[in-house]
Amino acid sequence: MTAPASVRAFEQALEAERLAGRAARLLQRPGALIEVKGLGYVVRFGPRRRAMLSVDEAAFRVLLRDEALAPRREGGWCAVVRRSAPPAPPPGRPGVIEGERVVIEGSGQHVVLKANLGESPLAWLARRGGLEPVEAAAGERLREDFQRAGSVGRLTMDWDAQPRSAGGGPRLDPALRARAAKDRIAAALEAVGPGLREMLERVCLAETALQVAERELGLPRRAGKTVLKLALQRLAMHYRMG
Repeated sequence: MTAPASVRAFEQALEAERLAGRAARLLQRPGALIEVKGLGYVVRFGPRRRAMLSVDEAAFRVLLRDEALAPRREGGWCAVVRRSAPPAPPPGRPGVIEGERVVIEGSGQHVVLKANLGESPLAWLARRGGLEPVEAAAGERLREDFQRAGSVGRLTMDWDAQPRSAGGGPRLDPALRARAAKDRIAAALEAVGPGLREMLERVCLAETALQVAERELGLPRRAGKTVLKLALQRLAMHYRMG
């Protein structure tokens, strides 16, 4: 059975991230360079040394995207020299300020919910250009449902096992509204599917920093953003957002 196009695209993007990560590590060695060879690229430890790694166009574009390459006067590219070490990843829950936020339900009723008054990881990424507006909006919508459902719930909660309700109508009491929110979360995570939903559970629900989520899921370095964006795109499709 042939895998869906979206699954193949996800696997190809992840493989490009892995290959780019290997190339970036090799390029940190003294004298290492990457140059064109045939229809692809190769990493060498010197202009006349044998090739240590072959890199395709997709992985090369990842290196360019991450600004990891600098052109050489002699041809080819070498690793960008960083003047200072990159900042350490933010803690597991960056910018968390516990507090309360007033949310207006569909009936116009004001409901006070426990919320993070600081900057969420999604907002942090979006402000730095890491997410498209529709991707950030889809993630924030899922996060707001999580707050409605009661953000004290465990990340390992079986969302798919939550009791079903008729939806968040205006006459539902708080307990039923929370149950309806859990129902929407279950439907959204099911639509995103395994392999992607785990990233949403960490970044959108637990508000874990992207780098931390990346390590917890065993993803290659810098691959977390690709996985998150794919998950948010699928979430936006579920929400029928433009």
